Amino acid sequence: TAFARVALLEHLQASALTDGLTGVANRRAFDAAFERELSVAARADAPVTVLIIDLDHFKQLNDTYGHQAGDDVLRGVGAALRSCVRPGDVAARYGGEEFALILPGATADEAVAVARRLRAVLRDVEAPRPITASLGIACQHGAGLSLAELLATADTALYAAKAGGRDRAHLAGVEGPVTGGAADLVPPIPVPRPVGEHAAR
Repeated sequence: TAFARVALLEHLQASALTDGLTGVANRRAFDAAFERELSVAARADAPVTVLIIDLDHFKQLNDTYGHQAGDDVLRGVGAALRSCVRPGDVAARYGGEEFALILPGATADEAVAVARRLRAVLRDVEAPRPITASLGIACQHGAGLSLAELLATADTALYAAKAGGRDRAHLAGVEGPVTGGAADLVPPIPVPRPVGEHAAR
């Protein structure tokens, strides 16, 4: 009975931190993890990166094919995110059709490689039409911006990606897309595929 209670408690705690539809972390877990990683980066003078991912024209997909199809797409996107993260990274549903990744220790170049891979795996999500996304990336080394400020920086990069034509990623502080659009005319850096899938923590 004691073991059953412990197992139930662990299940309830995990459920409270997981988005029930997509299987990735929820916004509450994301905020807590991001605060933690910013503190670690500040103490260790290490980099930390956040990506905000907004599915392109998702409302139109929902309106055209129905909410069940939309939910199926969101589940597929959750699985795609989990396939792109390393141990220690955090994949989360940020809200609605927005998702986020926290990449502790990741440099800007590594974050761009993740964004490039994510754009590729999203195209493999089973859906009534191809799934694309606009991405905003913000990087910081050591202490600096607060959680809200770094998220706002990533959001600004995301809006630039959307304004630039969608299906691309913008990195804060860099003009033009770093993947997608004109950036794809440049030979891409090879991105190794992670071994296995790592669920969000």
